[in-house]
Amino acid sequence: MDRELEKLLERARKIVMTPEQEEEQRRSFAFGNLHFEDPTVTREMIDAAAETLEAEKVAHGRRK
Repeated sequence: MDRELEKLLERARKIVMTPEQEEEQRRSFAFGNLHFEDPTVTREMIDAAAETLEAEKVAHGRRK
């Protein structure tokens, strides 16, 4: 493997994301996968679904 790539990978392994960054990454992943399968899926749809799921967790006392 290229030495520069190895350095970058090592740096990436040490990064700790905030909960907000993790949520944004989760939503981005969901959008990318769903939009690939169905181009009509929008980021707004993903955001709405994520907000609904979070509200349900809070309502049932299962917050992160």
